[in-house]
Amino acid sequence: MNSKKGYSKKKLLIWALGYVLATALVIFGSMYLWESQLLTGIAILINLSVGIGMILENREFVNSGDELQRKIQLESMGLTLGLAVVVGLAYSQLDTTNLIASDAEISMLVMFMGVTYILCTVINSRKYS
Repeated sequence: MNSKKGYSKKKLLIWALGYVLATALVIFGSMYLWESQLLTGIAILINLSVGIGMILENREFVNSGDELQRKIQLESMGLTLGLAVVVGLAYSQLDTTNLIASDAEISMLVMFMGVTYILCTVINSRKYS
């Protein structure tokens, strides 16, 4: 998926890694580096900014593909979003009704979304290629 000249997947990778690092800064910075709510708030604003940059870069990545690649990405993202809502709400309901012993953690939903997106992209790529 690289039909536009000059588009580099490395840019998307850099933004994604930047977002992971910014997220780690919020969590671990507030736990180990400082005790200031102001610094934590600034770190969260940085995290939001980098996250928006990553989203915009992801949009550029999808738009740089040909029609088939855009279709594959759109279907994969749509399925991932739908499954994340349905499974996420069911997971939350399991927690609120005490059908699971542990608390529902957003990190589990994020991991579910990542795996779902990868699987959907692989399946859709095989389906259309």
